Amino acid sequence: MRKTLLAGAGVLALSAGMASAASHMNLDGQQLTVFGPWLGPDQEVVEQVLGAFAEQTGADVRYVGSDSFEQQIMVDAEAGSAPNVAVFPQPGLAADMARRGFLTPLADGTGDWVRDNYAAGQSWVDLGTYAGADGADHLYGFFYKVDVKSLVWYSPENFEDAGYEVPTTMEELKALTDQIVADGGTPWCIGLGSGGATGWPATDWVEDLLLRTQTPDVYDGWVTNEIPFNDPRIVAAIDEFGYFARNDAYVAGGAGAVASTDFRDSPKGLFSSPPQCYMHRQASFIPAFFPEGTVVGEDADFFYFPSYADKDLGNPVLGAGTLWAITNDSPAAHALIEFLKTPEAHEIWMARGGFLTPLKSVDSSKFSDEATAKMNDILLGATTFRFDGSDLMPGGVGAGSFWTGMVDYAGGAPATEVADEIQQSWDALK
Repeated sequence: MRKTLLAGAGVLALSAGMASAASHMNLDGQQLTVFGPWLGPDQEVVEQVLGAFAEQTGADVRYVGSDSFEQQIMVDAEAGSAPNVAVFPQPGLAADMARRGFLTPLADGTGDWVRDNYAAGQSWVDLGTYAGADGADHLYGFFYKVDVKSLVWYSPENFEDAGYEVPTTMEELKALTDQIVADGGTPWCIGLGSGGATGWPATDWVEDLLLRTQTPDVYDGWVTNEIPFNDPRIVAAIDEFGYFARNDAYVAGGAGAVASTDFRDSPKGLFSSPPQCYMHRQASFIPAFFPEGTVVGEDADFFYFPSYADKDLGNPVLGAGTLWAITNDSPAAHALIEFLKTPEAHEIWMARGGFLTPLKSVDSSKFSDEATAKMNDILLGATTFRFDGSDLMPGGVGAGSFWTGMVDYAGGAPATEVADEIQQSWDALK
C-alpha cells in the first residue's frame, strides 16, 4: 500500500479554457482521501489526475493504492474509517456496500448527465445504480477508465496478401471464416489455458455472443440468475461459441487444442509465416503477449467484434472498468465527482496511455496513440455497454463452474449438459 500527498505537488497546469465546475469551489485545507486498486505506473497517472483537481480547488488530496483493495475497503468501511472516495474495479462489491449502507448516492442530476454525455449512457447509469440500505435504487457509481473486450485482432499484411476485407457484420465474419478455410487457411486462434483460471477466455466469447443474439435485459437477468444458466437462450449463446471453437477446420491445432492452448500463446499464430491463423478475439490487453517489437496499427490491428445485421440489437460492447463511489461523504468528495465529468480529467490520462472513456466530449487527438483512439471510437460507437458477466456472478460460478464448464464444452460436452451443471453449482450457493 502506498500513500501520496498530492496538494501542490507536480500537477499539470490547466488552461483557463479547461476550468471545471470543481475549480469554482474553494476547498482550501479540506482533506480528500481516495483509495483505489492502482499501484506503479497507473498510480502515478491517477495522481496526476487528482493533482489537477487539487490545483483547481485547493483541496488536500491523498491517494492510497493497494493490490488488496477489495478486502481492505470492506474492512475500512466496517471499522468506520473508509476513505472519502473509493475506486471499485467491479460493480458487484460496490452494490454490496451500497446495500449495507456504506455508500453515499451521487448528487441529483448525475444520472441525467451520464445519460446525455456518455455513449450508451443508460448502460453506465444502470451499472452504477444499486439498492441502498433503504431498499430504494440510487446512483452510487461514476465510471471513469474503461476497458474494451469486443475486439478481433488480425495482421493487416496477412489480410492484404489474401485479399480479405475487414468484416462489419457477424454474417460477414462467418462468411470470411468459411472463405479462409476454402482458401486452405485456418481462420481462428483460440486458447483457454490460464493456469488455475483456465477457461475464462471462453466466458468472454459467450458474453459477447449473448449480447449479439439477445436483448440486454436477457444478459442482465442471466448475470443475476433471474434467468437460469440453462435457459435455452443462454445455451444457444454457448453453442454460438462452439460454432467457432468446436470446428477443427476453424481453429489452429484443431478443436481439441482450444482448451489446452495457453491464451497468452494463442495469438502468436497471427505472426507466423505462413500464418497459423488469421483472427484472434481478445480484449485490449492482448498486445502485451504479441511477439516483441510488434507495432499495433502496423504489424497487428483490430476491429469491432461485429453484431448481426439481421438482428435489431445495435452495437453492443463488452468490457470492464472502474467506478468511483463516495464512501465517506464530504463536499470535496462530491466536487471530485464533478471534476471527473470534465474532459480534462479524462484527457490527462488519455495522453499517458492505457485509458478509454465513453465521454463523448473528449478531444480524441489527446490519446497517446492512434490505436487507442481507434479503440475508443468502438466504445463511443456502442449502443449498449455491459460489464464482464463472469465478474458480476458469484465467485463460485463466474470464477469457478463457468470456467470449468467452458473447458468441458470445448472438449466436446453438450452445451445443455454444461449449462445444467453450472446452474446446479449456482443453486448450491443460494
